[in-house]
Amino acid sequence: MLKNSIRNKLIVLLLITTIVPFGSSIVITYLYTKNSIEDQVVSESRNLLYQGKVNLESYINELNDLTLSLYNNPDFINYMRNPGQGNDYLTIGIVKNVVQTILYTGDTINGVKISFAEEDRVISATKRSTVVFSSKRKDANEEAFLRAQRSPYNMYIEPTYPQKENEIKRSRNIITFHRALRNIPDDEVLAYISLEISPEKIIDLSRNLYTSETEEFYILTPHGGMIYSSDLDVSDDKNNQKWIERIVEGKELAGVLEWKEDEFNGVIMYDQLPLSSGGWILAKRVSYANLYESAFSVAKINILFGILGLTLVVLATLFVSFKITSPIRVLLRNIQQVEKGNMNVEFPSFGSDEIGLLGFRFQQMIERINTLINREYKLELENKNNQLKVLQSQINPHFLYNALQSIGTVALKNKVPQVYTLITYLSKIMRYGMNMEEDMVPLDKEISYTKAFLLLQKERFGENLDYIIEVDECVSEAYVPKMILQPIIENYFKHGFDIRDGIGKVDLICKREGDELVITIRDNGVGVSEERLKEVYEHFKAAALNKIGDSTNIGLKNVFVRLKLYYDNEASLLLENHVEGGFMVTMKLPIKMEGEADESNHH
Repeated sequence: MLKNSIRNKLIVLLLITTIVPFGSSIVITYLYTKNSIEDQVVSESRNLLYQGKVNLESYINELNDLTLSLYNNPDFINYMRNPGQGNDYLTIGIVKNVVQTILYTGDTINGVKISFAEEDRVISATKRSTVVFSSKRKDANEEAFLRAQRSPYNMYIEPTYPQKENEIKRSRNIITFHRALRNIPDDEVLAYISLEISPEKIIDLSRNLYTSETEEFYILTPHGGMIYSSDLDVSDDKNNQKWIERIVEGKELAGVLEWKEDEFNGVIMYDQLPLSSGGWILAKRVSYANLYESAFSVAKINILFGILGLTLVVLATLFVSFKITSPIRVLLRNIQQVEKGNMNVEFPSFGSDEIGLLGFRFQQMIERINTLINREYKLELENKNNQLKVLQSQINPHFLYNALQSIGTVALKNKVPQVYTLITYLSKIMRYGMNMEEDMVPLDKEISYTKAFLLLQKERFGENLDYIIEVDECVSEAYVPKMILQPIIENYFKHGFDIRDGIGKVDLICKREGDELVITIRDNGVGVSEERLKEVYEHFKAAALNKIGDSTNIGLKNVFVRLKLYYDNEASLLLENHVEGGFMVTMKLPIKMEGEADESNHH
């Protein structure tokens, strides 16, 4: 009962039609917001990285220009070419002036050092000391000098140590900028200039490229060395930070990575400076948790409103389902009472809507059933009386047949065979018409009956009547309604025979066309006017609807109604005036052979 209950089905249907759209809306909104935020963050981050790249490139180019400015001082170049011959006071002053100019040109330069390639000499200066000439050179810079010498740009930027955001030490260097000074136009290296750079500028530029609470930012060398890191726990250890190796070994200068290793699950955006500016890699990491935090917030709000909306929908669903199904249940209980035989059921009005109308119609139906039951009892009593009358009437045909047979015998004894023939035809017609056990008969049997009728008419009118009957052998066994031809032919004798021209003629033609039996009955009467034909068709319709029609043309109406009864719309009856004069009736019936004949179940 619960599974088949309309109320339960309605509740489930309404809940599905509300929960599915609400749930789908929440999921779609979350996914759309998530993807939209991800695209927005990635786009903004790439733009910031590009701007940071431009700023860093400009800063590195400034440092590069400082080192290249030495070529603009011929005295200093000559000193580098012959450092042993430049010990006079004037040359020493020029050298000191050049070194101090470079040292104090940039705010972030903490120290300047010039190491000669051939001579064991070093010129150094810091903002804490004056220019110092020494003959001792540290071997720690040899590797950096070789890289600067091998570089196509004669420069190499060496990270001193990774500077971290919360451990800023302004007094310490973050990088050392090395340049090989060549004896232009030769490739001979005269000296190496090294600039020790403090972290302030790079840190200030980096701070503008990320949000410290939700994002991580790193500056890497082209080989993966860490120059700047916003996270204490991340170093340039490639074994633990495989994403660094992935970016360094990649062929793309800029891109986006989705990373789920090294205890990091999120998106990495990166961009690289040109090699002429050091080739540094700027990388930003954003975890999915921070990236989708806004999407989570939107989803939570949607879920909250969704739950509130679903609660209201569930309450409304229950109210509507109970409001609709309660009257239906009352109707069901009354129907069950009717099934048990209790026809005196009553229930209050359900209103003026469809369910109220259904209840009203149900009550009317019960009242009509009660009326029909009372009428049925009366009809049953009438049928009992009619059965007695039928039993009595069965005696009369037998008496009539016996009387006709006796008259025929007397006619033969008195040598009047014509009278015997007529009585035989009449007896055949009466037996055929009074046999109530057959509804459908073979066409040849119906033709035989029609011939007997025409022979009687022939005896009546003599030479004034002529008839032709043509029946295709392929349709002689087809079943047709009984006495379907005689009423039409009799109609000719009633209305057209007396006003004919010449000898009266009747043609009966039966043939097959496709799956239809076509029966044509044609006479040579005066025909029927068009107005009369329209009236006849109107009477046909009235007879088909059980309405009272014209008392004339009873035979034609009887044929039309019987065709509708047996064949519904599969049969047709056409009345028309023949072109050569007279009236013509054409019937088209579906061919039914023995075993198929059965009374139509259309009515």
